[in-house]
Amino acid sequence: MIDVLAVGETMAVVAPMAAEPLETASVFSVATAGAESNLAQWLADWGHTAAWASRVGDDPLGRRVTQALAKNGVDISYVAIDPAAPTGVMFKNPGVESTTVHYYRKNSAAALMGAAMVESLPWGRVRVLHLSGITPALSDSCAKLVQRLFDRAKLEGVAVSFDVNYRPGLWSVESAAEVLLNYARQASYTFVGLDEAQTLWSGLDNARDVRDLIGGSARLIVKDGAVGATEFDGIASTFVPASVVEVVEVVGAGDAFAAGWLSAKLEGGEALDRLARGHQFAARALSSTSDFQPLKKVAADIE
Repeated sequence: MIDVLAVGETMAVVAPMAAEPLETASVFSVATAGAESNLAQWLADWGHTAAWASRVGDDPLGRRVTQALAKNGVDISYVAIDPAAPTGVMFKNPGVESTTVHYYRKNSAAALMGAAMVESLPWGRVRVLHLSGITPALSDSCAKLVQRLFDRAKLEGVAVSFDVNYRPGLWSVESAAEVLLNYARQASYTFVGLDEAQTLWSGLDNARDVRDLIGGSARLIVKDGAVGATEFDGIASTFVPASVVEVVEVVGAGDAFAAGWLSAKLEGGEALDRLARGHQFAARALSSTSDFQPLKKVAADIE
């Protein structure tokens, strides 16, 4: 069985080795950047079976991305190689308060994913399908793919985890709001930041307002930055405060949180356990410029 199958684009990411701006940095790293594959790496690192499905270009960066994810324990069997389109690239401009990113992903191999991809996935072996709101912003064909994935998962009885993950650099609020709300209402587990919910949908003052908007039929997790996170199961709610962390860089923390929550859910943990592990994983991401910070590296640093 595959505990979690994550579908979405992964790019090569170029980032300063230290948490300093692109304009002044002199030493850079090349790693992977993708909300869905970030989550898969966190889960694989914890010991779960995690797979990533996508497309990459037949180029050095595509090979680098797939090799890096495979090295970190992610099953890449469902990744297609496109001989005609490139692997996307992202540059990260770090900052504790406001990290910015610069995308070079238009017409990338992953942006050409479409609904036909659904048929190639191992539905009989998947426990949870993970999607994010980034994928439908990439192209019309990707938007059709996401809805087809929701439909097929429902048919197959597969739980769907959905991270709203609104990216203003990819589409406007006017274009995204209704689409992302529709997906959030279809998911078995929905993750959304209170700040992004307030950006997308008007009239929301707190986590319960978000729950009232999205609905109470499935589990909803509303994250409120350094304050904490609230899980709603119908009308019942559980709140766990965030860990105290010396923040190095914020990008990737949401992916880590979702991975921690899903990890505890897969293991049968209760709401308190799920939220606590979400914060645990997020704290590791916040303490590094990397979107993914493996446990073995953390242990080595401590030693």
